[in-house]
Parts: sequence; C-alpha cells; structure tokens
Amino acid sequence: MSRYTAVTSEDLRAMLDAIGVGSVEELFDRQIPVSVRLGRALDLPAGMAEQDVYAHLDDLARRNVSVEDEISFLGAGMYDHYVPALIDMLMSRSEFLTPYTPYQPEVSQGNLQVMFEYQTAISELTALPVSNASVYEGPSAVASAGYLARLANGRSRFVASAGLHPHSLDTLRTYAEGFGAEVVEVGLRDGATDLDAWADACAGDDVGAVFVQQPNVLGAVEDVEALMASKPDGAVGIAAYDPIPLGILKPPGECGVDVCVGEGQPLGNRLDFGGPSFGFFAATEAYLRRMPGRIAGETTDIDGKRGFVLTLQTREQHIRREKATSNICTAQALNALGGVVYLAWLGRQGIVDLGELLLARTDYARRTLTALDGVEALHDQPVVREFALRLDAPVGRVIERCAAEGVNPGLALSRIGLDDDGLLVAITERRSRADIDRLADVLGAAVAAERQAVAA
Repeated sequence: MSRYTAVTSEDLRAMLDAIGVGSVEELFDRQIPVSVRLGRALDLPAGMAEQDVYAHLDDLARRNVSVEDEISFLGAGMYDHYVPALIDMLMSRSEFLTPYTPYQPEVSQGNLQVMFEYQTAISELTALPVSNASVYEGPSAVASAGYLARLANGRSRFVASAGLHPHSLDTLRTYAEGFGAEVVEVGLRDGATDLDAWADACAGDDVGAVFVQQPNVLGAVEDVEALMASKPDGAVGIAAYDPIPLGILKPPGECGVDVCVGEGQPLGNRLDFGGPSFGFFAATEAYLRRMPGRIAGETTDIDGKRGFVLTLQTREQHIRREKATSNICTAQALNALGGVVYLAWLGRQGIVDLGELLLARTDYARRTLTALDGVEALHDQPVVREFALRLDAPVGRVIERCAAEGVNPGLALSRIGLDDDGLLVAITERRSRADIDRLADVLGAAVAAERQAVAA
C-alpha cells in the first residue's frame, strides 16, 4: 500500500466531525486570524493555452545567459567544471532516477550501495572516518554542523571566520537564532582569518564550535591547523571545504577538524542556474550519532552475502520523534551519485592532477590580471582556484562592459556584501590560457574605459 492515499469526501467529513467543525472553511476561520486573511479572491490573470505557455516560457528562457554562451569566470562556491557524459548516463537510469527513500533494503540494494560508496569516497577525500549520505547543499550543511555542536556540548557561543561565504554565515545565524546560540564573527587580515583576533574570540568555556572555510570566500588558503589549535577543549571544530582543492591541500581530518562540510556542486554537478546540488558532511567517530541525515552501512545477509542497509537515521520521521537530531528529510542522493561517479572517474591521481592544473592556471591568471593598469590583488595570500581583485573603476560597470564582449569576468564582491571595489575571479579546467588572455584584454579595456569616463 502506498504511504500516500487519496482522501475521499467521506473521509474528510469524518475527520471534520472528529474535531468538531462543520467545514474546512470553519476550521480555517478558527485558526487563522482575520488580520492576516486576504478577504478576496486571488488577483490572477486568465489562463493561457498550452502552446502560448510554451512560447512564453521559451521567451523567458532565452533571456538567460549560460556558461555555454560566454566565457565565464564566476565562482564563489559554484563552479563551471566539465561534467563527463558518464554521469548523465548513470543518473538518468530509472533505477537511480525514480526510486523513493530505500526503507526496504531487500529491494533497494542498488541505491544503498551508491550511498555507501559515496560515503566512502567523502571519508577518503576528507580523511574523516564517517560521512552521511549527503544533505541539501553547502550553507545548510554548515548550519546543521552548528546544531550538532549545540547538541554535543550545550554551549551557546559560536566563533566564525568572516572568511565563510556570506550565505553560510547567514544560514548559520538563522539556525542559531532558533536553537539559542550566538555567532561571533572574526574578521580577516590581508584576506585570511586574523589569527590574533581568532585566539581572543576563542577564549572562554562557553565556545561550542568554531567555523572556518578552506579556501575562504576570497580564495585565500587558510592555516586551518593553527585555527583549530585555538579552539577550547570540548568545542567542535567545523570547516567548510571546497572539495576540488582537496586533491592538493592537506585534508581536514589531518588539521584537527572534527566536522567537515561543503558544497558538492563542483563534483559532477552542473551550475543549472543555481541548483539543485548536494552538501557533504563528514566527521570523527565522536559525532557519528549526532550527524544529520542518514548513513548507509555494509552488512551480510542470512546467507553470508554482502548487503547494504540504512544504519543510522536521525530525522524525526524515522520513529525518533522528539529524540530526532535533524529534520533533514532528503539526502540529495541523485546529485550525490553524480559526485561519487565524478570522483571515481577522476580517480586518486586525477583529482591531484586537476588540483595542480587549477593551481597553475590560477597563478597565471592572477599574475596576468594584476599586471593591468587599475587592477590589483585584494590580498597576497596563497590561492588555488579563485582570487580577489580590487578595481580602480566601478565594478558593476566594468562587468557590464565585459559581458557585452561575451566574457563574464567574475563576481562583484558587493553582490555578497563584501568589498565594493572587489571582483572575485574563479578558474576551472574549462578556462584555458587563451580564455584567460581574452579576459585580460577585455577587463583591461573595460577598466580603462570606465576610468576615462570618470575622469571626463
């Protein structure tokens, strides 16, 4: 029998009788204050024929510009990596595309094994012993890690680096408001977390968790080991990592990190105008039973054959009720499948080679662009795949000029509440040296034109 059954008019009448109301309208009248009711029909336009709707949607779609239409250097957490055809082929197979939650292991071995293999890959990537089967996306993974810390030690103060992406900081603050924690932000010095201010903020036995990002929102590589060394005893060390640079950076499990989270989109998922994607979540054994989402495990059946089951499930629906430690109901399993296929496609050496390629191209791009008049580095920290520039010209106008030439030069940092004169430039393997040279030509001309316009 399906979990979802249509409600008949007789069923509805019986339910209304059981709670003592005469109609659905009466039920709403009792529960919804008059002050928040609309009091009239919705002012909606008349419907359209299907072919007219199609034409309208097609017109709207044509207003979008994708990374296939321009040379794009956008980043800030979501990146234009190449997605091999293998991923589309596997993700579109019906056994992966259509199943519901694998409550019954006897008919869900394929999905459960995918989750298990995904968890294994994330654990190896982060050098942390346990991983869940994924969560929604990066920022909510950061916030969920904060709730884990609150449950683990009951402390009410979080220390967060300003190097976290503003979306992650905002999400953390929103969650923290709900479970009674304060978020103290530590600023940056020359693009990286101010170590002295960090140490001062971490003083005290009320610190429940510390949060850093690697590389940070300005692209700078942080000294995660030093930052984690400052956290008080009993506090949870949480780090949000870009998974691609983990091919060449020291993994969080070797830097004193207790919980590593991050945005999984760079792993085999396209930009797709903002989603969906998935978030990854790995931790030490100490936090295994407080992790959100679910964990697939390996076992043997009655005949001794290898099999897979849902080992741990923290959400409220899985009979845990008030004992639940998470309300996350969906492991973005299809997107996580793309992630594990991508990692398997790259292989152990491939992800190292990709990281080294990005390192070389990013270095070339940074040196080339900062040689332009009116362009300078926002900081001098080491970078892997992304770096921040300061322009001596209105950034928005410069971006508009570049876009007119078919180049998106990057993200205006003011768009995410950071430096008004800043431009964040991201490199992927899809941006060739010729593309970088093209960016230099277009950006240099745009900055020069805007400086001349201002001078006039």
